[in-house]
Amino acid sequence: MTEEEISKQKTIIDNLSREEMCRLWRYAPSGHPYFIKGTELQKHFDERFTRLGRFSPEISKAIG
Repeated sequence: MTEEEISKQKTIIDNLSREEMCRLWRYAPSGHPYFIKGTELQKHFDERFTRLGRFSPEISKAIG
């Protein structure tokens, strides 16, 4: 990915709700760029997801 593409993806991550992040975490296909260990996008996603509180029992039940 180019720096511009990474920047766009970071903006998308920054605008995801906690529930949207949980849904992605649970249902994203294998190899999704947000979950490739050690990448800039994975680190950015993980930091934001942690700040938002990650999963809760309520969100887990809501998304199935």
